[in-house]
This record gives sequence, structure tokens and C-alpha cells, in this order.
Amino acid sequence: MKKEHLEKIALMAEKFAKESGLELVDVQFNKEGGVWFLRVFIDKMDGLVDTEDCAIVNNKLSAYLDELDPIEQQYFLEVSSPGVERPLKKPEDFSRFKGHLIRVNTYAKINGKKVFIGILEGLEDGILKLIDEDTDKLIELPYESVANVKLSIKF
Repeated sequence: MKKEHLEKIALMAEKFAKESGLELVDVQFNKEGGVWFLRVFIDKMDGLVDTEDCAIVNNKLSAYLDELDPIEQQYFLEVSSPGVERPLKKPEDFSRFKGHLIRVNTYAKINGKKVFIGILEGLEDGILKLIDEDTDKLIELPYESVANVKLSIKF
């Protein structure tokens, strides 16, 4: 699928989510085991996403996709919660989840490591700040070197 089609789908998914009082977290189009999946992750600011929330966004998005038909190959549409280890992508995510445990993966090693786990301090001026869970020291990572950030849970 073309990048511009995925961007257009994400914009519509965001619109449908907002209409239902939800937040769009991410849209992915991936092939797994020879099968394509269009995955849409939604969240609620003030509670948990339930099956009704997913069904509402799924039905609206499915009708839109049937009309537009931007995806040439067969695929499955999945609308779900991002789960407890939700990704942090938007600037407001880093404010909303300040003080939470996160896991950061970088593209290349920084000080000998590619994985950092700690308490989110924030994202300011292109620098991701967290308190290392092992050393309690402040870690500052250039955001352009960050591959992904997810909430983390400790067992």
C-alpha cells in the first residue's frame, strides 16, 4: 500500500475515533505469515477501551475503506486497544504518561546500550528524559535516535 493511502486511512481513523470520544494511538499495515493486517489502535483518555468502542470505529472505518478501496491486496481490519504496553508516539503522550515506567529502544547503541528502562521524565527540545530503573540516574536521549517508546510493566 502506498504511504499516502496509509496516511489518509490514519486521518480518517483519527476522525472516527475522536467522534466517539477516543484517541487514535497508531495505524499499522503489516504482513504476517502471508496474511496482511490493517491494525488500528485506539485508547480512551479516561478509561479502558471496550469491545463496543472498537466495533464503532471498526464499522465506520470499514465502510470508509469499502468506499475508497485504497488497498489492493486482501487484508484483515483489526481495531483494538494498544494494551498495557502502549506505544508513546505523540508529544502529548510524553506529558500524559510522565512518571510512568517506559522501555525505550534506540536505533544504535548509546553508551553501549540499545534498550533503556526507567521512569519517564518528559520530552523537551528533542531530548527524551528518563530516570534509569537500575541506577536512578537521569538519562537523556536524542529523540531522533529513538526507534520506539512503550509503557512498560514490571512483574
